[in-house]
Amino acid sequence: MITVGMNYEILEGKEGTFERAFNRVLEIMKSMSGHTASHLYRDVNHPRSYLIVSAWTDRTAFESFIRSEQFAKVTNWGKENILASRPRHEIYEHEGGRLGRGEPA
Repeated sequence: MITVGMNYEILEGKEGTFERAFNRVLEIMKSMSGHTASHLYRDVNHPRSYLIVSAWTDRTAFESFIRSEQFAKVTNWGKENILASRPRHEIYEHEGGRLGRGEPA
């Protein structure tokens, strides 16, 4: 199992648009093989800063998602319309009951 932390800084005034887009993408992710859960968190001290925590059965399933056409479309849309800076992603792999940090996505 892996957990992925995806950090986003959103353009001012685009917070609601980002949140609605996340919910649409989440509906697609629910049907993807290997996806177990995703949650969106907003930093109360920096309201344009978001964290998506996503759990996957394995790294291969997550990598399949980030290579998908759906992910490419939402990524391109985000770059042009929503994001204030480049997203930062971290992968945490669970091995033998321990959590280790993997390579960034």
